[in-house]
Amino acid sequence: MTVSDLAGAEWRKSSHSGGGNDCVELAVGRSGAAVRDSKNTESGHLAFADIEWAEFLGLVKGGALRTR
Repeated sequence: MTVSDLAGAEWRKSSHSGGGNDCVELAVGRSGAAVRDSKNTESGHLAFADIEWAEFLGLVKGGALRTR
């Protein structure tokens, strides 16, 4: 996924973000997705290709990445 893939994409805050301004934002592009820190949007983002994003979501939904 490249920066141009995110052109025109809307960033949205996670519905699981807390009220303490500790939010993560998501943008879905043509060939994947990206996440960034909503407090520091200019610091960049982590980009995932479609297959990587699908695998990540599968791990999250399956409980493999839960914190203790």
